[in-house]
Amino acid sequence: MGAVKSKRMPRAVREQQMLDAAVRTFGQRGYMAASMDEIAELAGVSKPLVYLYLNSKEDLFTACIRREAQALTAAVRVGVHTDLPADRQLWEGLRAFFTHTAQNPDAWSVLHLQARTHGEPFAAEVAAMREEIVAFVTQLIVVAAREAHRDPDLPEREVAGLAEALVGAAESLAAWANATPGITARQAAATLMNFAWAGLGSLMEGRPWSPQSPQSE
Repeated sequence: MGAVKSKRMPRAVREQQMLDAAVRTFGQRGYMAASMDEIAELAGVSKPLVYLYLNSKEDLFTACIRREAQALTAAVRVGVHTDLPADRQLWEGLRAFFTHTAQNPDAWSVLHLQARTHGEPFAAEVAAMREEIVAFVTQLIVVAAREAHRDPDLPEREVAGLAEALVGAAESLAAWANATPGITARQAAATLMNFAWAGLGSLMEGRPWSPQSPQSE
């Protein structure tokens, strides 16, 4: 028996089914090792139908990246409630991030590992997602500083750097958490809060760290 199902299904539903199979295959086997044959078999369709819907392996991989990037950014945005204090906003955002990456390890592998290591245009798709998350975190820090200082004086470049550092740490920690048995999303979020908020919290209160002068050492 072939892999083609006799029951007709709406194109949009069938396409999502193909993307689900592709994300699982790309995430577990890698872009180069994954074959269209096994993706089609996992999706329960014929290989020609995959090509008909999604044109090529490259286009299929790009579609996976775009869908999973949108899902991740949406999860983080939904997780943050702007009526909460600054530390709670960051906590909820991190918890949403780590929950999503833990529940979707194949998707995170596609975004964090596979897409970044196979050049353009895949890396550009992930970079666009990352820029959106960094911009969102930057705004969280700006709002937190405004609330804490009433008249904040944090340089724009410093805020951008803080957001980049925080997002980079979250990405690395998610990869570690997914590869380490027993680490929950809550534990990963708490780890990063303990690492980051001690510094961010002091900064929000106008007490930035600075190196001691040689005279005081």
